[in-house]
Amino acid sequence: MAKGYGIDCLGRYLESKGVTNYLIELGGEILTKGENIDKNQRWVVGIEAVDSPLENRSYEATVSLKNEGMASSGNYRKFRIDSLTGKKYVHTLNPLTGSAEMSDVTSSTVIATTCGLADAYATSFMALGLEKSTELLKNLPDVEAYLTFNDSLNNHQVFMTDGFKSRLGN
Repeated sequence: MAKGYGIDCLGRYLESKGVTNYLIELGGEILTKGENIDKNQRWVVGIEAVDSPLENRSYEATVSLKNEGMASSGNYRKFRIDSLTGKKYVHTLNPLTGSAEMSDVTSSTVIATTCGLADAYATSFMALGLEKSTELLKNLPDVEAYLTFNDSLNNHQVFMTDGFKSRLGN
């Protein structure tokens, strides 16, 4: 959550200087205030497709934001495969075991009131897995999420909250 918190600090600094419309992005973490005044609309950002190549990234959805933070976390790029066992090790650690564990959630994008909060939940949902994340989301009225996962047949699927759906672009 350090990146998300840092972006919140940058936002407070801009506001202290009288800036009322901005979008700050740093490595998948975003904070918005006001509108995109060039287009006279909310800020529109993309959610990266988990299967897009690193050298030619594409997005699978766009979402509009205003006065809120968004953060993404994923295990689809940063991982290693043990050459002896074939086991996949990801960069998200299970806080209960201290070990890297594979989650059924492949990416987590969260919208919240601050970027720090969005960052914390995006990482948490990666560690919790789909079932526990969707259960927790029922009790988080100011947090919206877009979670990608692989079903039992290893097909790419998407879960999103109703509030996230209402922000989706075309």
